[in-house]
Amino acid sequence: MAYSVRHKCFISYHHDRDQKGVENFIRNFSDKHEVFRSKVVGIDQDLVNSNDPAYIMRKIRELHLANSTVTIVMIGRCTWSRKYVDWEIASTLRNDPVNKRSGLIGIQLPNTPDSVRLPQRLEANVNSGYAKYYRYPRYTSQLDFIIEDAFNARTSRGECVINKLDLFANNRNC
Repeated sequence: MAYSVRHKCFISYHHDRDQKGVENFIRNFSDKHEVFRSKVVGIDQDLVNSNDPAYIMRKIRELHLANSTVTIVMIGRCTWSRKYVDWEIASTLRNDPVNKRSGLIGIQLPNTPDSVRLPQRLEANVNSGYAKYYRYPRYTSQLDFIIEDAFNARTSRGECVINKLDLFANNRNC
């Protein structure tokens, strides 16, 4: 069943290790099959050129997260260890007059072991029932359903959000 709305999805991932897998995901599901519209730092636009974390997060919120409705965290072997992934998830979960909350899902990249660690903030929200975690989708209809469920979770499961964890100050060893 295809939904009539093509949601704007922000894609969060480990840029150094998972770029190719994320590009393939976007090419297949966003560009070719038009399941969603992608909003991606480093693919849609250049990376934010700054060393100031507050500025970087503000620009990511303004340019990418502010007009997206679902965040897809692409899970590779070391995604859990990246500070910007943590910050992007934290920003996704905010719900204030300027930043509306987005739906949140994790999708395991192909060739990633099932025993992979999830980012702590994503895992907390999977455990609470707000977010969900999936293996890489095989069909467009499957991904369409996953995105629609995450979109609806913003209101139907919003009380389950956990976003009080401290933000990562640095990347962690993986």
